[in-house]
Amino acid sequence: MITRPLDLASKLRPEPRSLDALFFVNTGLVVFFFYATFSSRFVLAPGLGVDFQIQQISGAQAGASATTHNITVQRSGLIIIGDGPADLPRLREWLKAEAKKVRQPSLLVKASGDVPAGIIGAIWSAAHDAGFTVSWAAEEPAAPGGDR
Repeated sequence: MITRPLDLASKLRPEPRSLDALFFVNTGLVVFFFYATFSSRFVLAPGLGVDFQIQQISGAQAGASATTHNITVQRSGLIIIGDGPADLPRLREWLKAEAKKVRQPSLLVKASGDVPAGIIGAIWSAAHDAGFTVSWAAEEPAAPGGDR
């Protein structure tokens, strides 16, 4: 029985004795790819859940005003700012940096209806200390018989 009919192994050039530069370039590109992929804020970043509901208050549209910045707060205490998810210390730093960019900074807080009062108070305090005026997001309740 013939196991190597074409004898291809004898026609190949020998393996290199050392690592050439192309090996290091390929390794660097693979490392860079994984670093760029997993350091991105869009990969595995938390988003708003399906159950996120802003509070409904009568007259919410009448009291609406334009703001310069906005954040979203979930019940778990997750705060989503312009740069992605943040905790309270990072929010304080972000607010101080953003307050320097505009003349009259104002902040819109879109908080889920079941956010604890302690978190709301801490956010309000941090924004006030940074020089922001704070507005809380609310929706107008659906009219009776409406399809909303």
